[in-house]
Amino acid sequence: MSTLGNIPIISIQEPSILPMEGSILLTIFMCSFKIFRGDKTKIFMKKYVKIILISSLILLCGCKDKKHEDQVNEEVISQPVITDQDIRSEETTDEVSDPTEPVREQVSLINADGSTLEARISVPEGYKRTEEDEKSLGEFLRSYAVLPDKSPVLMYDGSIKANDSAVCVFDMYLGDKDLQQCADSVMRVYAEYMRASSKEDKIAFHFVSGFLCDWTSYKNGKRIVVNGNDVSWNDSAGYSESDETFENYLNTVFNYASTLSLEKESKPIDLSQIKIGDIFIKGGSPGHVVMVVDTCEKDGKKAFLLAQGYMPAQQFHVLINEEHEDDPWYYEDEIKYPFITPEYIFMEPCLRRPGYLDE
Repeated sequence: MSTLGNIPIISIQEPSILPMEGSILLTIFMCSFKIFRGDKTKIFMKKYVKIILISSLILLCGCKDKKHEDQVNEEVISQPVITDQDIRSEETTDEVSDPTEPVREQVSLINADGSTLEARISVPEGYKRTEEDEKSLGEFLRSYAVLPDKSPVLMYDGSIKANDSAVCVFDMYLGDKDLQQCADSVMRVYAEYMRASSKEDKIAFHFVSGFLCDWTSYKNGKRIVVNGNDVSWNDSAGYSESDETFENYLNTVFNYASTLSLEKESKPIDLSQIKIGDIFIKGGSPGHVVMVVDTCEKDGKKAFLLAQGYMPAQQFHVLINEEHEDDPWYYEDEIKYPFITPEYIFMEPCLRRPGYLDE
């Protein structure tokens, strides 16, 4: 991995050309970094200076639209990515901690023998998991099987993910195509839940073009016909609701939907309203999304677990919290923007609730 000073530079999936403005900003970044390295009294500011400067660079990272460029008809702006190595490289023994931030005891909350999400990750001391209806999305995710402890995140081709930031990995079908990335993983969770809870008639997702691809039409034999940005149904198959047909339906959705369409299918909410199934999302190409997969509460304040897919397509996994790696929960009183997750920075408030379960 290349480095800039002591900071690792993330490898880009596709080559890019840095514009003149980027070159100037890169020079500023290097100078600023050297200045702060030499000034111990300002070392606590380095993390924030780096965020500001890196955010100014145009990096082609995040979950890109894999797929059909003719279905994407919107201009999007790339967002920066910071890895866990970036954050750790900023830490020094003489860094001054913020006295206003709550101190949390570093006690591991991971139960290596747990076979479901709820059994694998315990809640922090004094917290209780939020009450969820028996057949809710929350209970569906809490009871979702996870792979054995220390299982690596696998890519769609079977290779092991290099920058692994997972607490645990969901035992979720991935397939052998580079399709199920970040937004697709969220859509799969909702689709699997609705199929398992007798809500199949609600399974429907918009393409980036605006076309609504619903499971009911697909299982009744309709298939899409794409001509540029124009999409229509064609009666070309027989009725089937088999698992194979369901996976073919989801692959169709994954081909033409993205963070752009998922963002449009959701609405903004306040952090105090957060619940299982909500998402932090930046729509774009590239863009990214992480999903709230569990919540707990203490004295009216919530904490939550985040999970993601990413690019290239990879297994859906629960993320560490780099502020306290033995404790993967993200606490309501810790959330501020830019909101740093292990592999992406959300620069501005972006908590939203998908409308797939709306009545």
